[in-house]
Amino acid sequence: MENIILSPSKYIQGANSLSNIAKYAKKNAFIIADNFVMSITEDIIKESFKKENLTATFEIFNGECSKNEVNRLKEILKEKKSEIVIGVGGGKTLDTAKALAHYSNLPVIIVPTIASTDAPCSALSVLYTDEGVFDEYLILPSNPNIVLMDTEIIAKAPARLLASGMGDALATYFEARACEQSGALNMGGGLPTKAAMALAKLCFDTLIADGEKAMFAAQKCVCTKAVENIIEANTYLSGIGFESGGLAAAHAIHNGLTALEECHDLYHGEKVAFGTLVQLFLENAPMEEIDEVLFFCKNIGLPTSLEDLGVNSIEREKLLEVAKLACAPGETIHNMPFKVTPEKVLAAILAADNYGGY
Repeated sequence: MENIILSPSKYIQGANSLSNIAKYAKKNAFIIADNFVMSITEDIIKESFKKENLTATFEIFNGECSKNEVNRLKEILKEKKSEIVIGVGGGKTLDTAKALAHYSNLPVIIVPTIASTDAPCSALSVLYTDEGVFDEYLILPSNPNIVLMDTEIIAKAPARLLASGMGDALATYFEARACEQSGALNMGGGLPTKAAMALAKLCFDTLIADGEKAMFAAQKCVCTKAVENIIEANTYLSGIGFESGGLAAAHAIHNGLTALEECHDLYHGEKVAFGTLVQLFLENAPMEEIDEVLFFCKNIGLPTSLEDLGVNSIEREKLLEVAKLACAPGETIHNMPFKVTPEKVLAAILAADNYGGY
């Protein structure tokens, strides 16, 4: 079996890096963003393309990463004869840009304006219907050509989004470690390389070293060195770590929690953080490790109990449904290095909840 690592061709991060985007694009570009993001980035991008004597065509993203939206944008792109796609904004905008570039056989630049998940670097788009119901995963043949992170813009986003990104990144090392132990394949269909495992561990170490400091800065919408380090951890280190290391129980438990109506208003990373605690109880991790994760979550405001998730009354039948969903055929929980059953997951949820709320 081959060892495989996946990554974007180029990762760029720095203050005001958006002002240099045309220098990296080197082509006439088709840029999509929603109304709000367009209002704060359009002038910066226009000026950059003007300096490089290149054309920038802007189109408002309608808010849903659907096949119809991708096809609509594809027709406009064809008419404008642009040579590269640029997506600016949050997850659905970026996924749409990746899909649009794929179907148009063009390179793509991904420009996140938040650091709330590790998806920007990945070769994946999540497609929904026009009504916002999950449709399918679009597995792309390659990762984005460029991921560009303007730390000044990202630092001005709500601090809760940065914390959510840390919750998502928190799972990276523990899930990759479980996959390495079980011999499970990563998202590229191979085994993780030593580099991928090292990046996953560096992701965790960076969160522990700088996460709390970054939150103090993010709450004031300023960018310190700690914020810069966490942006890299949330986006690049976690992105390479999850895709090249593999997913296990934490993300499957996140998927199970989507069955609870009380959790619908939570961000992805907030549910993954609790899923990470559950995974550690599931695998009987050392207490010192559980404590390190627990207190990290508490210090930056991530949920550590069902009550924190908004689940105020614990009904075992409902939680068993969560556990069953987490253990559905094909779920990543089966990448754990031992057999997992819904009953074991339910026990781990209750144990994690009990300790997390202690």
